[in-house]
Amino acid sequence: MAIQLTESAVRHVQSMLDKRSAGIGLRLGTRKSGCSGYAYVVEYADYITDEDTVFDFSGVKILVDAGSLPHLDGITIDYVRTSILNSGFEFINPNVTDSCGCGESIAFRE
Repeated sequence: MAIQLTESAVRHVQSMLDKRSAGIGLRLGTRKSGCSGYAYVVEYADYITDEDTVFDFSGVKILVDAGSLPHLDGITIDYVRTSILNSGFEFINPNVTDSCGCGESIAFRE
């Protein structure tokens, strides 16, 4: 199983954690949602559970629960700034087969 974080994403996550003054990284997962079936979930991670797979990028940890791992295998997470007012994570996931028109949910190969 593999997850990649670009240098831009690593810098952004580290900056977020520094401002928060707590946490060990981000928890990345999927949950059932929307018309296409799933949505990404990104939250601060303050601890590691027995169910987590941990990926380390220059000290920034990404934790993924066992249920989400098959959906996220091979994903690349980038942090992009498209304008002064727009920036955020971009998920480049080879497992996504479809997404809804509004972009809020995605479908995976099952």
